[in-house]
Amino acid sequence: MAELFWFEKYRPRSFDEVVDLEEVKARLRGFVKSGDMPHLLFYGPPGTGKTTMALVLARELYGEYWRENTLELNASDERGINVIRERVKEFARTAPVGKAPFKLVILDEADNMTSDAQQALRRIMEIYAQNTRFILLANYVSRIIDPIISRCAVFRFSPMPKNLMAERLRLIAKSEGVELRDDAIDIIYELSEGDMRKAINLLQVAAATNKVVDSNAVAAAAATIKPSDIIELFNLAIGGDVSKAREKLRELMYLKGVAGVDFIRAFQRELIRMALDDDVKAEIAELLADVDYRLTQGADEEIQLTYLLSRLGALGRRVRPSPAQQKKR
Repeated sequence: MAELFWFEKYRPRSFDEVVDLEEVKARLRGFVKSGDMPHLLFYGPPGTGKTTMALVLARELYGEYWRENTLELNASDERGINVIRERVKEFARTAPVGKAPFKLVILDEADNMTSDAQQALRRIMEIYAQNTRFILLANYVSRIIDPIISRCAVFRFSPMPKNLMAERLRLIAKSEGVELRDDAIDIIYELSEGDMRKAINLLQVAAATNKVVDSNAVAAAAATIKPSDIIELFNLAIGGDVSKAREKLRELMYLKGVAGVDFIRAFQRELIRMALDDDVKAEIAELLADVDYRLTQGADEEIQLTYLLSRLGALGRRVRPSPAQQKKR
């Protein structure tokens, strides 16, 4: 049997397993306890637990019959008016299985539904409200029409905090027999931006070929530049050897396929951890922002990144003591 994606393997199955979202869990538990609930709208960035919470709610409501009483659709793939009129309507008009008071329809990526489909859904939510509840999942609540929003209890899901993401990643790594370094957690969080699904997938890809997962393993898994390459490039440039720095840059660009924008992002991440004075960091950050803007405007990548290395070399000469000054010390 093929190995499950770790995200699915370690997906919470009950409210007790869900980390964070305490206020959301408290309100949903109240719905389960009362045996009734309104239509729900979960919105927030990807990977913040919207689908997981909807499935946990289904399990808590229906127990062993949760699959029979739940219809899950990805509205971005099945978002036309015919799907709403046929599949959802047919499911909504049948009686729930077991002692459940109502059936549940989960519409993932509902913000990608067409306007006509949302209008049709609005009518179905009204007509079948007696025996069907809807959970709409959306990344952008502004794309949901107001008549649907007004019919739902709205819950906002925020990106996963770093401490809770780290705790979960360490638990998964321990369960899979993988040693997870702290620097790997730092880069996973920066790359995932609070997206737990992306974070777990990065960990799994990095662990596929490394039993010890560090920042370099994660960078390789994410097909981004390694922190060690950034440090080497920076030390060459700031030390005044711009020619060697340019050779290293060309190796990264043309042999390893690192894009200019990815290079700037990786440099920005490492800059925060470099042992430099704050005013020097600020000057380099401003330089990175300048080069990043030029790249987004279509400037040549190699020319702009060579300019960045040259400016770093000039900065190094300014902040590095001259040989005469070193002798005086």
